[in-house]
Amino acid sequence: MVHKTGKRFGLAKTVSAIALGALMSFGAVSAPLASSAEFVRALWPQAEQHGVSRQAFEAAFAGYSLSPKILELTKKQPEFSQTVAQYIARRVTDAQAQKGRAMRSEWNQTLTGAVQRWGVQPEVVLAIWGMETNFGGFMGGENTIYALASLTEGGYRPDYFRGELLTALRIISDGNVAPRDMVGSWAGAMGHTQFMPSSYMRYAVDYNGDGRKDIWNSVQDALGSTANYLKEHGWRPGETWGYEVHLPRGFDYAAARRLDRAPISQWQQLGITRSNNKSFPRGSDVARLYMPAGASGPTFLVLHNFDVIKRYNNSDSYALAVGHLADRIIGGGAFVSGWPANDYALNASQRQELQAQLNRRGFNVGTPDGAIGPKTRAAVIAFQQQAGLPADGFVSGRLLDRLKN
Repeated sequence: MVHKTGKRFGLAKTVSAIALGALMSFGAVSAPLASSAEFVRALWPQAEQHGVSRQAFEAAFAGYSLSPKILELTKKQPEFSQTVAQYIARRVTDAQAQKGRAMRSEWNQTLTGAVQRWGVQPEVVLAIWGMETNFGGFMGGENTIYALASLTEGGYRPDYFRGELLTALRIISDGNVAPRDMVGSWAGAMGHTQFMPSSYMRYAVDYNGDGRKDIWNSVQDALGSTANYLKEHGWRPGETWGYEVHLPRGFDYAAARRLDRAPISQWQQLGITRSNNKSFPRGSDVARLYMPAGASGPTFLVLHNFDVIKRYNNSDSYALAVGHLADRIIGGGAFVSGWPANDYALNASQRQELQAQLNRRGFNVGTPDGAIGPKTRAAVIAFQQQAGLPADGFVSGRLLDRLKN
């Protein structure tokens, strides 16, 4: 279901007192223009230069005024306070894997054609679809033009969002979608698999051949566009994203840090094996060691395709969730190793507290600032070595609790 915006306001209406209040308290934002109508008038010459027709421009901005709600969302983004275990648990479930398998059956012809054309495994495309919008269950409820215009007019990263706004207007002008149907997140991500307008312009495809690249209403176009996106960012057909692995007792974490990225054969020389006791298909594949819970939880050797998934969302947690959901869709099980109990992610003040505790114990990290850089990481490793703990350098709530005791 496409969720549309609710109440609309007249174009000539000036920014309300509440909007001005939001802007004044917002921080480092540009001074707003006198009215949304003035903002729209000033935008037209740039839109015209981008090939936007006047008719499409006026249709897209009909009823627009700056949205205080959108600006408030930029301030209220919660600090990421989930552990990777919590992130995975919320997004990769038996029910989600089962739904993915059902969608694979329903869209088998589309997915089979996609893998033949772009070389991306169906389960990976399905996992991204599931992660982004719950397989089209919720694609965002904001009018994309209104959202991008509010961010631009309100001065939130205005250069970036102005570019996305102009691109979104061109998409409408080219006839790919009606303004009322261009809906998505408050930050402008759109459609079944949440493309920003610039990504849409570069990577969207008309997979069903109806003359439009419709990622909002055509599942075929959305899945094909996602496969094309991954291919264009270097997806290697037939290769996986990574492997859950087992570290031997007394594992040399310092040697692992020196390796960084290396052929799997070199990781094997450090005693690393697959958790399911299977062999690695190719010892020549280059991998890096990823320990999302340090030495106490599941550990992975992640490959090139893991980093390609990160081009969709630059987060190790996201890429791990996509890869794991993809595996579950094709019949894989839960991770072999369990996640550590009673762990928690640290907020900024807790990270500063951890640094202060390290300083008190003689592991100098400088003035606590909450930023976990190389100096703090080295201090953590030194403390772990002194305390007889695995020297994995992992910063977490459990480490802070240990330092305070």
